[in-house]
Amino acid sequence: QVQLVESGGGSVQAGGSLRLSCAASGRTFRPAVFGWFRQTPGKEREFVAAKRWAGGPPTYADSVKGRFTMSRDNYKNAVYLQMSSLKPEDTAIYYCALQTLGRSDYHIWGQGTQVAVSS
Repeated sequence: QVQLVESGGGSVQAGGSLRLSCAASGRTFRPAVFGWFRQTPGKEREFVAAKRWAGGPPTYADSVKGRFTMSRDNYKNAVYLQMSSLKPEDTAIYYCALQTLGRSDYHIWGQGTQVAVSS
């Protein structure tokens, strides 16, 4: 069983920064794509960023492009989301998700971490 554990959420004022972490642990797995998503009450979960484990630049939602940066640490089996110039509309629960090799869907999800941005 592969588990994803997010951390780094919290409360910040608009214009501030936060760094989210997502660590994968458990049985041996072969990651293909890590993704970050977010969700607010009453809304569907939305894509934020994704990065292929094999390499290549991350992809971002237009709403976060230029403000968020996704990176990875191969040795720690971890990914990060550096969030800068935060806006109140970035307030949400942020989830880390994983596609493993051979799958085309994000089938492993973390428990989520709350990000609150005040104006």
